[in-house]
Amino acid sequence: MTDETPLEHERREKIARWRAAGREPYPWSFVGRETTDRVRAAASALAPGDHDAETSCRVAGRLKATRLHGRTAFADLEDRAGSIQLILRADALGEEAFRAWLRDLDPGDIVGAEGHPALSKSREPSLEVGQLTLLAKAIAPPPEKFHGLVDVEERLRRRYVDLLASAEARERFRSRTLLVREMRRFLDAHGFLEVETPILLPVASGAAAAPFVTRSNYLDGEVQLRIALELPLKRLLVGGLERVYELGRTFRNEDLDSTHAPEFTELEAYWAYADYHDMRRLVERLFEHLADRAAELRPDSPEAVRGARDFRPPFATVDFVEELERRSGIPDLLGKSREELRALARAAGSTVPDDSPAGTFLEKLFEHYVEPHLEALTFVVDHPAATTPLAKRHRSKPGRVERFEMFYRTVELGNAYTELNDPDEQERRFREQLGARGADVYAYDADFVEALRYGMPPATGIGLGVDRVVMGLLGVASIKDVLLFPPVRQR
Repeated sequence: MTDETPLEHERREKIARWRAAGREPYPWSFVGRETTDRVRAAASALAPGDHDAETSCRVAGRLKATRLHGRTAFADLEDRAGSIQLILRADALGEEAFRAWLRDLDPGDIVGAEGHPALSKSREPSLEVGQLTLLAKAIAPPPEKFHGLVDVEERLRRRYVDLLASAEARERFRSRTLLVREMRRFLDAHGFLEVETPILLPVASGAAAAPFVTRSNYLDGEVQLRIALELPLKRLLVGGLERVYELGRTFRNEDLDSTHAPEFTELEAYWAYADYHDMRRLVERLFEHLADRAAELRPDSPEAVRGARDFRPPFATVDFVEELERRSGIPDLLGKSREELRALARAAGSTVPDDSPAGTFLEKLFEHYVEPHLEALTFVVDHPAATTPLAKRHRSKPGRVERFEMFYRTVELGNAYTELNDPDEQERRFREQLGARGADVYAYDADFVEALRYGMPPATGIGLGVDRVVMGLLGVASIKDVLLFPPVRQR
């Protein structure tokens, strides 16, 4: 290839030399391998300078570096369990094979090694190699050992290189997977049933966000990618599935920044015959469980230790309206007209369209005056009814709904309601939104209103931004660092 570097061209020549000699540089398998941690454990039990000639081990992984000392060479091999030092001796491999291996091996190659556990005189757990196998020749060299991929955009664009160069990145994403697994285990243990609902919908609703739109040849019309999981899951409550959850991808046609992504992971759970007080207690137990697991997974990370500590209850609580009035100095917010709220939002720097609903202006005022102060994990409760078309009216606070949000380090983690189950009230609220044409409106879902006519039990529900929860637990500042493949603009 004309755009290859001289080093890559040299590696390609080695592949050609191997094939000319009848050897395959990309064999099909390497059976019987053990992970390096097991070999390290066996080697660590030996005396310095000894090896266990009675035990044979096979390991495989990526070659990190080689060091030559006369007729002995040392190489570092890394797999998912860590690394092990390989000791290659001319006496064991044969002089010709020993020299050939030193000539043909490069950092980044994937190799298999068979030999005996050994502990070097400097107490380094090792494997004395009797047989070496090339499993995949790396044409492109790995990033420089100590710096890896420095360019942030390249780390996102070529995550595979970021992972092979950074043990910290591998451990972070491993922790993410295990924390998500714990979310499932927790809900399963509390009687919730995991389900799957459609990603392609005639109308994407359940949130105020712009959907991605595509076309179905079968339906001969446009369909939208879901922007929330809420309405299909609540239809399942109507059908008699009393505790359900889904953990899956959601799509919103918005920008990528430190806390938002066009494609993200969401957990939504719905619980019949319970209210938002019950859901809050459940979330507190979930967060405490996740904090314990995060502390186990990343005990050596100060950021993760802090995150795990912060996710343990009790959590602070603030009333949406009371806290907004206190911090803004604006009295009687619920008594103000949409025009008055718009003027106040404009004075606070909001640029949302003039025809946005009153609830949008209230949300923007809250973002400006209150959210920057929500550093500790905080429950924000009892929002104005104008902000929330899908929540049940508050049983004792006029003009409010039974809703709470969770914030951590000024970022919203999740949103929960006592669910609205009155079909006539739901239809009225949807139609009120249709009268506004701002950016933040809920789409009208006629089929959901029809489903409510069959009777949905009193219920509570929650939506959690999984990526943001993981960010908080692991002490990560950007959502890009907990998404394996965040979207990146083309070069």
